[in-house]
Amino acid sequence: MAVLTRQAPPAPAPVKVRGALRRSGVGWVFILPFVVLFAVFYLGPLLVGIGMSFTDLRSTDVADPLGVNLVGVDNYLRLMNDGAMRRAALNTVIFVVTALPLTIGLGLAAAVLLNTGIARLPAAFFRLGYYLPNITSIIGIAVAWKFLLEPEAGLVNRLLGLAGAQGPNWLENEATALPSIIVMTAWRSFGFNMVVLLAALQTIPRELYEAAAVDGAGRWARFHAVTVPSLRPVLLFCTVYSSVGFMQFLEEPLVMTRGGPLNATLSASLAIFGQFGVGNYGYAGAASTVLFTVIVALAVLQLRLGRNR
Repeated sequence: MAVLTRQAPPAPAPVKVRGALRRSGVGWVFILPFVVLFAVFYLGPLLVGIGMSFTDLRSTDVADPLGVNLVGVDNYLRLMNDGAMRRAALNTVIFVVTALPLTIGLGLAAAVLLNTGIARLPAAFFRLGYYLPNITSIIGIAVAWKFLLEPEAGLVNRLLGLAGAQGPNWLENEATALPSIIVMTAWRSFGFNMVVLLAALQTIPRELYEAAAVDGAGRWARFHAVTVPSLRPVLLFCTVYSSVGFMQFLEEPLVMTRGGPLNATLSASLAIFGQFGVGNYGYAGAASTVLFTVIVALAVLQLRLGRNR
């Protein structure tokens, strides 16, 4: 009688394992420069700033690091009682809430016009013209707008004078200083959103618009029922990207108003910059940590809400 023996499964080929490890090693070699730069210039300073926020480190302590004391959450408690920091936080919220829809709205409107309304004109010329301010130095644009908004020699007030109106001192008036910066920032930033949204618009199948037209949908109905739903992922990206940038706006008030008048344009980043400038490193580290936490929380909230939609 023949005896049946159960054969063991063949062992995995070591060649495949070595090949996978080799491919993984090659991948790590390619991303190693980024990992090193990220750790040195981003992750490292972030961790140092968070640790610094729990100390009373000042510029005078740099030469004697052993003289630094741990103060726990005292810097964070001080933030809540700092009137200038509270005003800076309020200005930042107003800036983001106002500039974000304005920037995305202008970008979407320009993208729709370039995609449909003025298709016969050289669209590349308009894309370049709208996008050019976004790649121009923020400092240069801020200086140019500061001259445009000069109360006596500025072009804006001169045009208003030709129309018989008296223009205000835009950047020295507490009521108009922050709106002026918001308008300038929206003008500078909407070109990026326009380019991204225009690329997304050109991927929407024409058959969707044709089917909606056959069903009797007008132009606005087609925009609401076809264009907006198709652009939701891209609109979410533009919202998160712009929000992160606007939460950190610094150069515009620094160059144009220095945070004035009466802290009317003081932003959170500018207030932190000022604390670093006077050597309050521990206090500035606490404010930076709070701002970083708020930015991350806002981005996560936007992504979650956008994914649910």
